[in-house]
Amino acid sequence: MASIKEFQVTFDCAEPERVARFWCEVLGYVVPPPPKGFATWGDYDRSLPPERQGASFACVDPSGVGPRLLFLRVPEGKTVKNRVHLDVRVATGLEGEERLAALEAEGARLAGLGAVRVRLLRADGFDESCLVMQDVEGNEFCLD
Repeated sequence: MASIKEFQVTFDCAEPERVARFWCEVLGYVVPPPPKGFATWGDYDRSLPPERQGASFACVDPSGVGPRLLFLRVPEGKTVKNRVHLDVRVATGLEGEERLAALEAEGARLAGLGAVRVRLLRADGFDESCLVMQDVEGNEFCLD
């Protein structure tokens, strides 16, 4: 059976560069170098037909381990809850008040970047506490 060596996660959104730069800050990702022959992404973008300008933007894990994230402009807005979301692991191995403090600290940092706190789900005997948030375009994610 063949194994998948590499994959990317693609997000539909209204403002690809804005959302990509938010996720770079959340995950410690970076914007990859522009295509050959272009000094900047702006130069590349201006070379495209007007309808394609600003249509996509990506960010990558600088270590090369995590998946590439691709953000694509779509005409429709977000209307329902995400069927798939990212869990950002900020409190792995922590429990109780120590876990809650780590979740709250990261939640506050991300709120400063434009994220919105939705609700805290407290430990229930089966699952540990997590903090549900939304990114700059309202896409849900969890701090776990």
